[in-house]
Amino acid sequence: MLIIEAACMVPSMLVSLFYKEKAVYSFAISIVITAIAGFILYRLKAPNQNIYARDGFAITALGWLSVTVFGALPFLISGSIPSVIDAFFETASGFTTTGASILREVESLPKGILFWRSFTHWMGGMGVLVLMIAVLPSTKANAVYIMKAEASGPSARQAGAKNPPNS
Repeated sequence: MLIIEAACMVPSMLVSLFYKEKAVYSFAISIVITAIAGFILYRLKAPNQNIYARDGFAITALGWLSVTVFGALPFLISGSIPSVIDAFFETASGFTTTGASILREVESLPKGILFWRSFTHWMGGMGVLVLMIAVLPSTKANAVYIMKAEASGPSARQAGAKNPPNS
């Protein structure tokens, strides 16, 4: 997930580069840190490759947390949002598409940072973890439990239906 997030920061860095903003360095540093962390975590192999329900919930929770923490780096490093809590909140707001913001004047942000903020909303609307599930089959993991942890609402089995209706 972190490697994909690092790749998703590249368009924002290119926007900063196009407008000759200092935020280009913030994105470069954020991309390197995020990619290295993702690569290290990718290299760690669990002895058991099966994913069960509790693993799915843990992966979902840790996935949201890690994507938010590393997604806040461009805000922090650029100084656009100097508070760690505020940067975390702004990023979580983007990935969860709540629309809440700590910023009074969003338009005053550097264009690359503004693009990153908007991009987090776009990725959140798409479903960050659902997107990652598309990548998990390549790791031969059972992604059903992650999908169940990510999906909201009752399932037919939880509602007590023996034969769910065909849709």
